[in-house]
Amino acid sequence: MGRRKKTLHDYAAEFSELAVKRQRPERGGGGEAAAESLWCSSCQLPLRVRRDRILEHLASGRHYRNRRLARQRAPLLLSAGPDISLPLQLDAPSLLTQPPLILAATTARDPSLLASAIGSSTTTDQAPSTSAFTALHMRITPAERSSRSPAVPQARFGAVLGRCGAGGVGLALFGTELGDKALFQSLVEENGCCLLYVVEDRLHEVERAFSAEFLASTRVLRQQDADIVLNDQRVSGVIVCSPPEEASETVIDALRAGKGVFCERLPSFDRQTAEACFDEANRCGRPLVCGFYKRFDPALQFLCKKVRGCQALGRIHRIATTSSVYPAASLGFLKTSGGIFYNAAVHDIDIVSLLLGESAPDTIFSLGHAFCTDMACLKDADTVAVSMKFPSGAIVTLDISQHCTKSCDQRLEVHGSQGTLRVDNQNPLGITEHGTSVSICTQTQADRYREAHRGLFRHFLRTLKGKEPPAITKEQFLWAVQVAAAAEQSWRNGSAVDLRNEAIDSAVIKTEIM
Repeated sequence: MGRRKKTLHDYAAEFSELAVKRQRPERGGGGEAAAESLWCSSCQLPLRVRRDRILEHLASGRHYRNRRLARQRAPLLLSAGPDISLPLQLDAPSLLTQPPLILAATTARDPSLLASAIGSSTTTDQAPSTSAFTALHMRITPAERSSRSPAVPQARFGAVLGRCGAGGVGLALFGTELGDKALFQSLVEENGCCLLYVVEDRLHEVERAFSAEFLASTRVLRQQDADIVLNDQRVSGVIVCSPPEEASETVIDALRAGKGVFCERLPSFDRQTAEACFDEANRCGRPLVCGFYKRFDPALQFLCKKVRGCQALGRIHRIATTSSVYPAASLGFLKTSGGIFYNAAVHDIDIVSLLLGESAPDTIFSLGHAFCTDMACLKDADTVAVSMKFPSGAIVTLDISQHCTKSCDQRLEVHGSQGTLRVDNQNPLGITEHGTSVSICTQTQADRYREAHRGLFRHFLRTLKGKEPPAITKEQFLWAVQVAAAAEQSWRNGSAVDLRNEAIDSAVIKTEIM
């Protein structure tokens, strides 16, 4: 006889910090039984029912921090009542053991000066998380030390608003490696907001993203010091550029701290975790904005208005998109961001669904190939063609590639019963080239969608001020990622996926690459 397969309750009995949560079926579900899932009590996150993933989560620094915060929160909640969420007090002795250090911009560039500054400011009984990075916090005067606690003096708060402008918004950035250059440029150029914190373990990524002059009024922290950011009342919004495998925990922590969240990449590859992020935003009453940036491209917005609002093309018959990225994303970027289906195809799927007003296709079929040997080693494709048929009868084709030699190629055509509309490649000169050996006007992906990223960022700022709700709803996000999962499944299996009859694994959206 084989060993009995462990149930959710077995894991909950083995690990005291885990619990089985029963979710009520959705309305209209008939007599379906309630679904059960395994949750971490401290982090309030669903977990994969795999022993290695459970052990990895319980051993993570994030889980340890959440467990500590939960213990600190307990007496506050008991005194305030079950429906009141209060900010936690910082552990001042452990987080503020080192005095602030003022560094000029040139000091951060000079390794010798930096080494001497760090050496002179480090003490023997100092916490590990406040060593080098504490010395790298730019221009922190003694008067600013009080900003590390939730109770921020009114004078300091007024100074920040003065730098941001009237109605200014304080922001914090988590992660920079996967952040888009156009987003970083919007952070630098946009008035009415200021970047108070950057949370990143790799300093060279921060220096690559921002200039020393811009960072003069921004503090750089390690990930394990994220409590400082989440407890700072000046921070209204958090921008998460972390990989999807890590982003969900940051998203939920920020929402529970009362911050609005802009997640540039996917919050998670796991459907239950992604749903938990949106549900937490709804429970906390804070906005969660996802980075479907193409919705905010002026040309595509005009096209959507004509197709959906004015019905200029009548009934839609066909939609064809071409998305060739330039320059090609690095292998490390593609691996951490989910590959070509989750880094590129999902954005075109979102635009197509918006144009048609339909959530998902009935049938989807994908072909793909890895022309790059390194991509083949990652078991991913660098060129794919996706065909979809929607319930209305519309046929959609997506042509996506990581290979574009001279300039990015971004086009979209909509064919209807009363005509055709097309969005062509855009460049400042307005010149179309065919067969030239040298590119007349090279355009990167960041250049092409600079206005789209700026529009999305401004939309996030408006949601923080309560002027408008997030444009991407939970249902729209989950369907877009679900269709991307079906497209990847079709490519890997070599067969079409019928979304009407075949259920994609609802627990895991992303196919695991072993």
